Amino acid sequence: MSNVELLSPAGNFEKLKIALSYGADAVYAGVSHFSLRIRSGKEFTYESFEEAIAYTHAKNKRLHATINGFPFNAQIPLLEKHIERVSAMNPDAFIVAAPGVIKLAQKIAPHIPVHLSTQANVLSYLDAEVYADMGVKRIIAAREVSLKDLEQIKKHLPHIELEVFVHGSMCFAYSGRCLISSIQSGRVSNRGSCANDCRFPYTLYAHNEESGTLFRVEENEEGTHIMNAKDLNLSAHVKEILDSGVIDSLKIEGRTKSAYYVGITTKTYRQAIDDYARGAFDANVYAKELATTKNRGFSDGYLVNRPYEKNDTQNLAHSISEGSHQVAAQVDESGKTCLCKDVLALHVAYEIITPSSAHVEAVDNEIGTIFKEDGLWKIRFKKLQTPSGKQFEEIHSGNVNAIVLPTLLAGFTFFRIQQKDSM
Repeated sequence: MSNVELLSPAGNFEKLKIALSYGADAVYAGVSHFSLRIRSGKEFTYESFEEAIAYTHAKNKRLHATINGFPFNAQIPLLEKHIERVSAMNPDAFIVAAPGVIKLAQKIAPHIPVHLSTQANVLSYLDAEVYADMGVKRIIAAREVSLKDLEQIKKHLPHIELEVFVHGSMCFAYSGRCLISSIQSGRVSNRGSCANDCRFPYTLYAHNEESGTLFRVEENEEGTHIMNAKDLNLSAHVKEILDSGVIDSLKIEGRTKSAYYVGITTKTYRQAIDDYARGAFDANVYAKELATTKNRGFSDGYLVNRPYEKNDTQNLAHSISEGSHQVAAQVDESGKTCLCKDVLALHVAYEIITPSSAHVEAVDNEIGTIFKEDGLWKIRFKKLQTPSGKQFEEIHSGNVNAIVLPTLLAGFTFFRIQQKDSM
């Protein structure tokens, strides 16, 4: 199973390039109209989306186009035009949730394979058979389904491909059919505009209907983030998943996450898959690296555990934590300069994180040094200088001046530093 697909999020063109350079076999992305991530979809126009598909194919990789919203009647004419336009760009698959949209996509673009979204909530081979009969090539499993159930689906339908989420944010409603955002702010989750109301802190009250008295339920040390689901992290179970022999694609959530998140999660799961293939799987390595990203705490969800076996999927204390490391800068695509993402200061050593196949060599010149320390490549600036010669003692995020590097580095390399409270 070393040929399992690693599928990463592409919230915009830059993140798409990062995902591919950090080891993804395929990416998923969409133009906003009928995607469940309208905010990320707005990053792509039809023109740039076509360019992104061409770029991906030039890398011999795949792009799956998301059309996984649930349209109302009034939207169907626009949906037809959307499918026609995107299908002409030849994406490698459509990710679709609604049965009617499946039929429409197959009518308009029979040459584009259909992958069934996790929103369709397939839990059994009975449901899987229905969609297989409709011509669906791949089923993206419901978040609630177990690996044992997926083995049963594959046994009944050996020709159907199975895809599972292995990392990323989890919806409080799990399968994503939540209406909290719709009720509170009029932003409809199932049409891609969720306001993430489940991440907010809430105060609880008890109401006596007879007397009309309203009592505030006092907070305790666990806080009030009662609906804030932890992030999924199945890195420790990649070996178990691949040993099953039934999973065709491992999917990372996160089209609205940072470029660093896309790079680190992709690189880490790429390493896990490759280590599995060569018999060197090490869950501790992957856990440490994934902890450098912003997260809400981690849970291994329900793929390997039943719901009644767990009671730790909610982070009650806070909506999100910073992770063990802070990104200081990101190298541009040319590899010649970087942009500050937090703080860049002179004479501070920053760890260098490169795309999967990149090579780093030691350098010492007037701009800075690149050196290896405790097995890690690091960079220390002697000058923070723009291409025009302007110099800084220190720069902060929001500063758009590109900073010259001591030497050429791989495009989309990151510089990071460990947070003091995680040391």
